[in-house]
Amino acid sequence: MKTVAVLVGSLRTGSLNRKFAESFAKLAAGKLEFKFIEIGDLPLYDEDLWENPPAPVLRLKKDIEGADGVLFVTPEYNRNYSPAIDNAIHWGTRPWGQNSWTGRPVAIAGTSPGAIGAAVGQSQLKQVLVVIGMAVMGQPEVYFSYKEELFDEAGNVVNEQTAAFLQNFVDSVAARIDRVG
Repeated sequence: MKTVAVLVGSLRTGSLNRKFAESFAKLAAGKLEFKFIEIGDLPLYDEDLWENPPAPVLRLKKDIEGADGVLFVTPEYNRNYSPAIDNAIHWGTRPWGQNSWTGRPVAIAGTSPGAIGAAVGQSQLKQVLVVIGMAVMGQPEVYFSYKEELFDEAGNVVNEQTAAFLQNFVDSVAARIDRVG
């Protein structure tokens, strides 16, 4: 079974994007193994730290390099993706010549309670992921307006139309990893 490194850009307890990512993991059961990558303990990027790299940085690079694909699930902050994801991207591209992201198939999703569901933040993130050499999945896109009633307390999708929409995304991620990975 293929492994997907999942990076959730919201670090807060009760994060909608964390719940959303966990719902994807349930939909992917039996097709993909989702490995949630901790990024909240990464120090702010500082080139000087490569002299003695922090353990969370080395763990991030190892987790990314060991995955068959990557899924970023990001909120939108000020029409951009989250700073936690930005920091993880910077650590993963360094040191020079050791970019852990290069060639990896990647998908992006995000949610918010607002009507555009993190669309602009995801668009910004796509531009960066192309520049760092990732194989970005262009379609389908998931700009999701989060509504609690679409999920049960365990995070299962309970609305049939929503489940079909999100299952299509998960199936597309699996197919993309098979093609590119």
